[in-house]
Parts: sequence; C-alpha cells; structure tokens
Amino acid sequence: MKKTAREGGFLVSKIHQSAKRIFSKKLRDEGLGEINSAQGRILFVLWKKDGIPISELAQKTALEKSTLTAMLDRLEQKGLLARVRRPGDRRKILVARTPANERLEKKFKGVSEKMTSLFYNGFSDGERDQFERFLRRVFANLGGKTG
Repeated sequence: MKKTAREGGFLVSKIHQSAKRIFSKKLRDEGLGEINSAQGRILFVLWKKDGIPISELAQKTALEKSTLTAMLDRLEQKGLLARVRRPGDRRKILVARTPANERLEKKFKGVSEKMTSLFYNGFSDGERDQFERFLRRVFANLGGKTG
C-alpha cells in the first residue's frame, strides 16, 4: 500500500500567502494600506486588552521582541499607540491605545469580518470549530502556546 505524502505545512503556507495578499488589498480598499499584517496583530491584541506589558504583547502576537519593538516604533510614530510607564512601577512599560487607534478599530474590524467570511465560506459552525481545534493542536505541536 502506497503512503500518501502529506501537504499540511505546504497548504498552510499557501493559505497564509493568499490570505495575506487578499487582506492587504481589503485594507488598502478601506484606506488602511499603511497597516501591515504584523501591525494588525498588535492592534488586534490591544483591542482585546489595552495597556499590556510588551512581554505579554510579544507572547500574544507570536512576534520576536526585536520585530515587535520595530513595529511598536512605527505604530507609535503613526499615533496609534503609546508606551507608558506603569503607575507604581516606573520600570514596567505598558503599550496603550490612543484616540487614533480607537477610530481605526471599527474600520479594521470590518475588514477582518469580511476576511473571516471569505475564509470560512461554505463551512458549518461545527466544521469551523473542528478546523480551529486542529490548527491549535498543530500550533501546540510546533511549540506554540494556544492560550
């Protein structure tokens, strides 16, 4: 019996490339072309929890600290976030949203919802749940944290 070659990693890579290209175009169409996908991940995390330490932001975005620092610099220059000292512990720096960031959130989330609809077109709720469980397992197998 011939063993079938598995293409999971190859398919995930192709999906990532296609999704990134389509998402970037949708962002440009909405006038948000200056935000790249890594910056979008940072913003998304801040929309869920504002005022978090850089170490937590690195963990939640799966970005290396050196990459994250460069992204934070660019987002801060655009006025979309601020690095502030934690009250009571001036050694800790938190990443916080700005008013410009809050205005951006609605447009960005609209694009993200369109992308999610495209991504899951034709999937039942159960299939979506199962697919995401499998992806979390693969991510965990590769040493990622799924929290």
